[in-house]
Amino acid sequence: MPSTELRGLTGLRIVAAAWVVLFHFHFTPLEAVAEVAAVLGPLITAGALGVDLFFVLSGFVITYTYLDSLGPALRVRATVRFVWARACRIWPVYALVFHLFGIWLMARLWYGSDSEVAFQAVQPDLGPTEYLQQLFMVQLWDNPFFDGASWVGATWSISAEWLAYLLFPVGVLVLFRLRNLPATVLTMAAVALMAPMVWAYLSTGTPYHPWSWAARILCGFSGGAVMYLAVRRKRRTEGLRRGASTAAVVLPVLIAAGLLLGELLGPGRGGAVIALFPLLVGALAVADRGPAMVLSMPWAVYGGRVSYSLYLVHIPMFEIYWLALQKFSSLGPGTLLAHVTGVVVLLSTFAVAALAFHAVEEPARRSLRAMARPGDAAPARASRSPRHRAVGGTATGWPGVGNQSATRLTSEAATARSRIVAARRNAAAGRSGETRAGGGPGGSAQVSAVPRRRPAPEAGGPPLAAALINAQRRQPPRPGDYERSLYVQGYLNARG
Repeated sequence: MPSTELRGLTGLRIVAAAWVVLFHFHFTPLEAVAEVAAVLGPLITAGALGVDLFFVLSGFVITYTYLDSLGPALRVRATVRFVWARACRIWPVYALVFHLFGIWLMARLWYGSDSEVAFQAVQPDLGPTEYLQQLFMVQLWDNPFFDGASWVGATWSISAEWLAYLLFPVGVLVLFRLRNLPATVLTMAAVALMAPMVWAYLSTGTPYHPWSWAARILCGFSGGAVMYLAVRRKRRTEGLRRGASTAAVVLPVLIAAGLLLGELLGPGRGGAVIALFPLLVGALAVADRGPAMVLSMPWAVYGGRVSYSLYLVHIPMFEIYWLALQKFSSLGPGTLLAHVTGVVVLLSTFAVAALAFHAVEEPARRSLRAMARPGDAAPARASRSPRHRAVGGTATGWPGVGNQSATRLTSEAATARSRIVAARRNAAAGRSGETRAGGGPGGSAQVSAVPRRRPAPEAGGPPLAAALINAQRRQPPRPGDYERSLYVQGYLNARG
């Protein structure tokens, strides 16, 4: 499992989460909010696309992390370890928020003056069966629409992503067998996988139709996964990093322009820019300057880490605030107090998210992971077979990506080379010592007039390194051949 964090993508998570938060906040019935939304238009009102950006990010990062450990074959232990790790990541803070908000919904049901318990177009069912579905994050799976499916409205996407996690150990078998396709083909495939959502936006201006949630998670997650395969095929050259950094600047501009210009075609048509999300994620994964540097800063990376908690807590906080706007006349739409309170609530969502992250999400994740047996708690080791090594047979193309045997073997080759160099130095020192000690009782050095020469190889026989290489070429490949070839390479470099 790779240990290198893709910090630019971690920082991108807070951008996606903040986009969703602002999208939901624009429904707040305040005059200033309506004015801001009118000025920014789809840059705010199309914020639901932040969920799709999350799906693409998840597909990319999950494949980056688990492709080589899960891809070769479907193994029960590795699959259980993966599913448990994902459950430890998303369930604890989800369960806390869902139960606390469930108490709030029950209170509104019992003490409220009407049947409305949540600010949703379709009111959620609070029965025991629905409670169990919410508890196990499966509430969306038998619903063609996500409206009213979740007690905490935004958690429909958590249920969808949980389904993607459970399907991933099977889907990764396909991804693993596609990993050696040309990068251009894989990039085109990643964009093409977004086509159903692009068509929905262009034809209707909205992604909402029966089972649209399934299309969104399958398109976004698989698009991000295939985009990782494309990035993995590229060697990390300076030219690639420069081009990716340029793309990381251009793509956000194109997305913003597409959202604004798309309104000229009709409401919501700009959502077709969703096709650019895999390209943006792939560019930021490789770029080393521009937006990638900004998103890799400590504040952005920290924001990315708390973004999941932010996504969970913001709707309950908004719902309480919206109810207060309804119940208290002092919080009328045009009052200063309502606007100040709204700003405080909006900013407080980040503070509450940070608290939930440090007090619940991270401690619970570590504790649950520690409950597993030591063999299961340890990260999955990538296969050491040369068939599973990083593309190109070297770890220099994508450090920390794919199978780690290439990194280990390259290190062993360097060690072997250093040992050969040291042996040559010791041999040279020994010959020098023999020359100095060759004098008589007086200790004077007598250098032989005949220079020392290396023993000649057998007649007609090649040098040792060449013989080893030729022997390997004549023999069928075996599991140890890759290690031996790196040793011979180190030997030749030392001789050169």
